[in-house]
Amino acid sequence: MEERMIEFLQAYGGAAYFLSLACNVVISVLGVVPSAFLTAANLTVFGFWPGFWVSFAGEAIGAVVSFVLYRKGLRRWSETTWLSHPKVKPLLHASGKEAFGLIFALRLLPFVPSGAVTFVAAIGRTSLSVFATASSLGKLPALWMEAYAVHQFLEAAWEGKLMLAVASIVLLWFVWRKIGQKAAG
Repeated sequence: MEERMIEFLQAYGGAAYFLSLACNVVISVLGVVPSAFLTAANLTVFGFWPGFWVSFAGEAIGAVVSFVLYRKGLRRWSETTWLSHPKVKPLLHASGKEAFGLIFALRLLPFVPSGAVTFVAAIGRTSLSVFATASSLGKLPALWMEAYAVHQFLEAAWEGKLMLAVASIVLLWFVWRKIGQKAAG
């Protein structure tokens, strides 16, 4: 997918910046598609720092657009049972400084789904300005780590990529096995 995105962006020259931003907005609105492939394409097409800033702008704009759309269209979901989970309630009921701190912290954690944070904040009490500021500031270090890792992977020799692939497969197998043991026991 990354190669297709690189070809797509390269084909449009100067408009590639705007197309990358648009793709990031779509990814953010969908809420479940990882953006690492787009970050990798941006780094390849634009270079490290310009690619980083295009990715950051796209993710920040995408988060705000998603927040507004979720707030307008999905607020009725605020009554669903999973939103009563104790780990969701703090963000759902937070506002002001508390919401800022929660959103900022959740954006720093790479394993917390971005779409879920945006959705819960949008149907909760968080204002758009607090969300936009906290989300963007939290994305800066998280995206820098992602961009740096992707850049290092892209620059690695094939041996390093092979070792990483094997390690990933072993880790996935181990996790899958642990999940299966918990479900059986």
